[in-house]
Amino acid sequence: MIPKYFDVHSHVTFKDYESDIDAVLMRMYENGVLTATVGVNLATSKEAVRFGEGKDNFYSIVGLHPTDAPKEQFVESEYRELLVNPKVIGIGECGYDYYRLVGDLDTEKKRQQAEFEKQMECAITYNKPLMIHCRPTKGTVDAYEDILNVLEARVREVGEKLRGNVHFFVGNVEVARRFYEIGFTTSFTGVLTFTHDYDDVVRFAPLSMLLTETDAPFATPVPFRGSRNEPHYVKYVVEAIAGIKGVDVEETREKVLQNALRVFTPSNV
Repeated sequence: MIPKYFDVHSHVTFKDYESDIDAVLMRMYENGVLTATVGVNLATSKEAVRFGEGKDNFYSIVGLHPTDAPKEQFVESEYRELLVNPKVIGIGECGYDYYRLVGDLDTEKKRQQAEFEKQMECAITYNKPLMIHCRPTKGTVDAYEDILNVLEARVREVGEKLRGNVHFFVGNVEVARRFYEIGFTTSFTGVLTFTHDYDDVVRFAPLSMLLTETDAPFATPVPFRGSRNEPHYVKYVVEAIAGIKGVDVEETREKVLQNALRVFTPSNV
């Protein structure tokens, strides 16, 4: 298969695909789509790696989500076998999620920061990019500001050894600028096909700093709203970016593909 698109963030191992996963994978192959399916805890990370074995257009990202498993801790020794697997191209999805914080907020924020920093250090040690999940309190960019303060300080110490992508970006232009200044890309989803909330950020962003994702089975783009998302729908995200930026669709497709390969560098493409 000659790759045409890279959906850098999906969850194809979720139960949503149990009944027809072979057909989903065939549609990916027919459309030239690579994907990285992303773990949210140790169990789903192991499943992502197991599922990806033997599939040329399928990669995995392993790590601990900030809120999906709040009682679980990231333990490097438990992930080591996964992190050295050549099919694993990143660490995550990890980061800060303040959207539904309850209880002792300071304690929860410190817990999230501790778990993120462990994964950040593994990213440096194992030479893997981060896949960052960052969701701020509604109407703010607080989680982005907090994680940027951590990342900017560490990048000043280690430079390009720390790199990655901010998935499902919902921040503003200033937040995006700070990520780009430390070499982190941002990825966008099918949300671009049905809202203009992020057009200013997409127009501002250098094309070289943009990636595409589906977050499948979530965030289904137009014209498939209301149905399950699939990795091959990533082409609609490419088309949306091209339209917002006023750039040729084919030029956009090729550039964001090369961006993804640069950041995540699959070994056999």
